Amino acid sequence: MTSSPGTAAPDTAVPDTAAPVTTRQPVHTHVVEGFGTVTLTPLDPAVDSVLVHAWVTEERASFWGMGGASRELVQEIYEDVDRRTTHHAYLARREGQPVALFQTYDCAEDRVSECYEVQPGDIGVHLLIGPDRGGAEQGFTAALLNVFLAYLLSDPSVRRVVAEPDARNEKAIARLQRTGFALGPEVELPEIDLPEVHLPAKQARLLTLDVSGAVPQIR
Repeated sequence: MTSSPGTAAPDTAVPDTAAPVTTRQPVHTHVVEGFGTVTLTPLDPAVDSVLVHAWVTEERASFWGMGGASRELVQEIYEDVDRRTTHHAYLARREGQPVALFQTYDCAEDRVSECYEVQPGDIGVHLLIGPDRGGAEQGFTAALLNVFLAYLLSDPSVRRVVAEPDARNEKAIARLQRTGFALGPEVELPEIDLPEVHLPAKQARLLTLDVSGAVPQIR
């Protein structure tokens, strides 16, 4: 479960500034022993776009595909996501500090559906870990991935998690495989050119994680 359009998720990342205050409430709160309390709150485009813009325009986030975007464009993109019922964006906070951008989508209602046969219970994910401001912390990414997985599995209809990082993003692909994702084919996600959103075509690598049986513990 890592970044797509995608940047590699580093093993450690703790930003040193908090996002502006939003009135939106967390949809998931998870206490991780030895790590702290992690919350997932629906992204507030008007409030959170400054923070997200700072993250997605960093060089390390080049695979996310928004490197040249203005703050206004980032807000518009996430306003479009916010209007949808099939796509969702969340800001993850650890002890109140923003640490990651987590997105989910209904695979059947996404361009990825043109690249493989979607199965009932498939849910797609994108993950961007925030910048590392506080030094190395072993197990940081694994702790967040377990929180995200717990949130996904709170929906009993979820059977499989689908990721499609940039095909060049070897670090992200390797992390997904270590997490337990099965490596799938390289595909071309088709261009989307609509009045409300434009996504260029992208070479991606499909990976899937079957969660219909035993729930994996990510380390």
